[in-house]
Amino acid sequence: MTKSLKSISIVVILGTLISKAGGLARQLVIAGAFGVGAAYDAYNYAYVIPGFFLILLGGINGPFHNAMVSSLTGKDERESSYILSAINTMVTSALLLLTAILVVGAEQLIHLVGPALSPEIHDIAVLQLKIMAPLAVFSGLIGLGFGALNANNEFLIPSISPVLSSIVLISFVGSFWLIKDGINESIDTQLAGGIILAVATLIGAFSQWIVQIPSLVSKGLFKIKFIWDLGNQGIKDVWKIIIPATFSSGMLQINVFIDLFFASSLVGAAAGLSYANFLVQTPLGLISNALIIPLLPVFAKLSRAGDQKNLIKRLKQGLMLSSASMIAIGAIFITLGEPIVELIYARGAFDKNAVNLVSGLLIAYGIGMPLYLARDLLVRVFYALGDGQTPFRLSTAGIGLNALFDWFLIGGPSPWGNQLPFNFGAPGLVIATVAVNFITCGALIFTLNIRLNGLPIKSWCFDGVKLLIAGSIAGAISWTVGTVIHWPNDLIGELSRVVFSSSASLLSFGITGNLLKIKEIQELSILIRKKLSPP
Repeated sequence: MTKSLKSISIVVILGTLISKAGGLARQLVIAGAFGVGAAYDAYNYAYVIPGFFLILLGGINGPFHNAMVSSLTGKDERESSYILSAINTMVTSALLLLTAILVVGAEQLIHLVGPALSPEIHDIAVLQLKIMAPLAVFSGLIGLGFGALNANNEFLIPSISPVLSSIVLISFVGSFWLIKDGINESIDTQLAGGIILAVATLIGAFSQWIVQIPSLVSKGLFKIKFIWDLGNQGIKDVWKIIIPATFSSGMLQINVFIDLFFASSLVGAAAGLSYANFLVQTPLGLISNALIIPLLPVFAKLSRAGDQKNLIKRLKQGLMLSSASMIAIGAIFITLGEPIVELIYARGAFDKNAVNLVSGLLIAYGIGMPLYLARDLLVRVFYALGDGQTPFRLSTAGIGLNALFDWFLIGGPSPWGNQLPFNFGAPGLVIATVAVNFITCGALIFTLNIRLNGLPIKSWCFDGVKLLIAGSIAGAISWTVGTVIHWPNDLIGELSRVVFSSSASLLSFGITGNLLKIKEIQELSILIRKKLSPP
């Protein structure tokens, strides 16, 4: 990696660590206040559509962010400002209309997403969706602004902004947790808690938009202008990526809708999926932001220069580093799922049943972690090549496969009962997504092999097998340390078990990777030794 890429990665890692720490604190407070009860279960159904916009459009590595980075990189301040103002105008207009639709159609939308919800959860979710509907507008503004900042080498603000949402939620939900036992019995605490969750989420998103404005102003990018220009070539270039990329990423969110549709018949499944997904998204987000965000402008520049050799080299570097990190962490989640969940969540309303549910889901997520990140990285190469159609087509095909796999793995539910003799429950929904990601990654690599006139797939597969061997050994050591040694059954004991088992696992992964001569792990080990050695 070049020096500039390393420095960007350090900034992004630090910013992401701050945001993830805030996110962890937020989830701890939510778990203690609500567990897998009605308020948070409803929130996961109500948030799925507004969250689609906030995560998809407003998120780092989302289509709006990627389109702005790919299109504005290398452009001067005046042109960038004009393009950003025009895209803001058109996107905000469309999202205002969508906000109105969400408010008017809240009842029908919740019924569509969760047809088997209880009346209590359904009613809470409808109210929450109406409150959070304006997230659609803020999400567009956030994503476009952060993309423009990254294109102008500003990475800190986009990386740390999610912590603002966490701070707001912690303040609101934490206050509710402290007073809920003293609330008058005539007040429905689940409904009140649901309202607080929704209001805090909306205020948090507004904060993420506000915090980017000073940086945009300092770079001459923030202009309040109504510009509707479909003829400008720069604007056309943005839409060329935004439209297919949004549909492509939107297909992934439709898969979330499908998962929730099937999960609505499983008690507490939606809340459990949310808790487990957060634990997975913490390392995923950290590694994704540290690798993919700095690599996206690099992919774009190499693609424009027609430098396929270095593009393939960078792609391989990104795939190996991301896969190595995800296999190492996935091995820990698979072998230490239950103690990790107990350590982080088991307090307040989060009881033993919740621990069992979430730990099973965490294990299932751990299996598919390398595929999540590999897919994201491969898609970004297509965006850099100016091709948003291929990821879109594959994501569309993935919807049908995900629905089929979901139905199959939870026993084939029908109006006449389950049609299959087995049912993997909520973990089956996660495994279905893993299977779809596996198929999608294979198709993306096959297509890139044609587009880039040949990839060294054989050597990549050989290195991938080495990583799996290292991961298997690391997992075995993690399980052995966590099981054979008798750890005290208290907070200190659980913490020690997780820390020592994880450390032994990561250490063995690094040693095995070096012994197997995995180039990227050897380079990373050399870098770590240099950092740790005295000057």
